[in-house]
Amino acid sequence: MTAPATANAVEHDAAAEVLAFPAQEAARATRDSRPLRLITCGSVDDGKSTLIGRLLWDTKAVKEDQAATLRRDSNGKQNDLGLPDFALLLDGLQAEREQGITIDVAYRYFSTDKRSFIVADTPGHEQYTRNMATGASTADLAVLLVDARVGLLEQTRRHATIATLMGIKQFVLAVNKIDLTDYDRARFEQISHEFRELALSLGVRQVTAIPVSALKGENVVYDGSASMPWYDGPTLIEVLELATTRSAQTVGFRLPVQRVSRPGESFRGYQGTVAGGSVKPGDSVVILPSGMVANVTKIVTFDLVRNAAVAGDAITLVLDRQVDVSRGDMIVAIDSQPPTGLAFDAQLVALQAEGIQPGKRYWLKSGSRRQRVQVQPASQLDLQSGKWTHAEQLPMNAIGKVHLAFDEQAIFDTYEQNRVTGAFILIDPDTNNTVAGGMITAKRSALGGIHTEDARVILSLPADLADQLMATELFASRREEAEIRRVSAGKAVEIIDDIDG
Repeated sequence: MTAPATANAVEHDAAAEVLAFPAQEAARATRDSRPLRLITCGSVDDGKSTLIGRLLWDTKAVKEDQAATLRRDSNGKQNDLGLPDFALLLDGLQAEREQGITIDVAYRYFSTDKRSFIVADTPGHEQYTRNMATGASTADLAVLLVDARVGLLEQTRRHATIATLMGIKQFVLAVNKIDLTDYDRARFEQISHEFRELALSLGVRQVTAIPVSALKGENVVYDGSASMPWYDGPTLIEVLELATTRSAQTVGFRLPVQRVSRPGESFRGYQGTVAGGSVKPGDSVVILPSGMVANVTKIVTFDLVRNAAVAGDAITLVLDRQVDVSRGDMIVAIDSQPPTGLAFDAQLVALQAEGIQPGKRYWLKSGSRRQRVQVQPASQLDLQSGKWTHAEQLPMNAIGKVHLAFDEQAIFDTYEQNRVTGAFILIDPDTNNTVAGGMITAKRSALGGIHTEDARVILSLPADLADQLMATELFASRREEAEIRRVSAGKAVEIIDDIDG
């Protein structure tokens, strides 16, 4: 298989910096043992469930009894090709079948000779954005569907943005229903160009655009060259077989403690699932937030003693000394510790009708740790312009940046470094509803603080120039030392004039 550039003539325009999947990976001939987790997302009626149903059908993941049930449940809804309604393979809830929409996240499994896959079909309706965010939180790749007749919509942009915030860096743009445009190459290239510009604005460079007909199965598993001789790129399944999986090895050892095990006087172990890195007997670790140091003497699982453990392993850790450890603490590598503090910056998606209220105190839950936190919205993403605007509060489905202030020491990695230790949910203490899902972007330190002796500089910059400055590696490495406020030009003049006065 090959994975050439995806959009022919479009590769030469301004958006051509977006990269397709590396062609040299085509040489991989052995089966990849790591399953790929992917999501389908996009606006309503773009054909997400039909596309995944077609994937399942053409990869022979649908058993004979399932196929018979599917034909029966289609109730005469077969298409012009005499095939059943593939969406029914994903839409399992009665309400979904009655309304013809996807509500819940449906997980399905299929495989080819080269790889196995776990696919999440996510809802397109705006009111179910929370479910889409859930599906994206564990995915390695996003298949974003666009109706070739309609193009990019606001919900398309919302889903692409949420997927990016959730750490997804690999996108497949499936321009679906291409057959309903008479396989219009110009239309495909126009949509591809628009999405590449959106992807670049989100910091995503790995994009493959494919014209597909999910209904007819063209460029899904089997190529559609008979109908689209102008497209010489990969099929969807070829791209999926070559995609990479996310690694949890970007940080040192992390073990959020879920339970302290004391079956007898002679044994004391700390149980949890390794959230990053690896550990072996003899390693030195630190217990946070107390800062106590110990050495690992034994790693125990349900049926044996291990000589090492890696991310994803459920283990019991035994240490060489008595230390004060409780549920919610984190055991970490001594030479690679996560930031701790009382203030962090985060991005989040508001999931309830009441939105996020400024200054309100919520419960923040991350892993087994639950803490009181005050949330202060700072800005909201305008999905039409792609720009961040100042926000006092965040309504439902808004994507925003917030400041988090804790009552006691909090422990986080940034979400970019570790999905497990950098993610959280906010819970309304009055209703116990989950009101937001969020991602830590940086530790936050108040102006002054440990830098009270430092000289400070206040700059008033155009927003686009400030965004470019903040995107540099130098700024990112010292982000916690900077205080940023987005204001109007007139307000900036007032502030500077006040300082001069």
